[in-house]
Amino acid sequence: MLEVWPANSSVHWRLVTDAVMGGVSRGTIDEETLHGRKTIRMRGEVSTENNGGFLQITLDFDPKTGSFDASSYTGVEADVRGNNQNYSAHLRTAELSRPQQSYRHGFVTTPMWQTIKLPFAQFLPHRTEIALNRTRLRRIGLVAIGREFSADLSVAHLALYL
Repeated sequence: MLEVWPANSSVHWRLVTDAVMGGVSRGTIDEETLHGRKTIRMRGEVSTENNGGFLQITLDFDPKTGSFDASSYTGVEADVRGNNQNYSAHLRTAELSRPQQSYRHGFVTTPMWQTIKLPFAQFLPHRTEIALNRTRLRRIGLVAIGREFSADLSVAHLALYL
């Protein structure tokens, strides 16, 4: 297993909203301690007004080189908790040039901590016909998307698993 966060202090989460394309969703990102665990917490309101509809927290796999070779790993593992809502993990690779392109895998949160495993083989291409190239992973986003709702997603651990 390769611990991506929080053990690797060279990577940092950031918040991206649909405001980049004229949307009006609003959110926050905070470092918190929940139930004794260091977390990144995204909260906010997802709005579909003005062709919007998302909040996301993103993490670059290797900010120094721009991409990471994950070919020896099976998928992404995360310890998450939330508000009984559907969220999505979005992967980006060096081959993708448009912001709306990604590879997606959905998951559901609960108010209790849970470990989710998202195999690379189950990520679906979105607005691209390019196959997922695990040798050039750039970024992962954990996303509240597609409908109006209150988002509340916490992440205590993110890793690539064998």
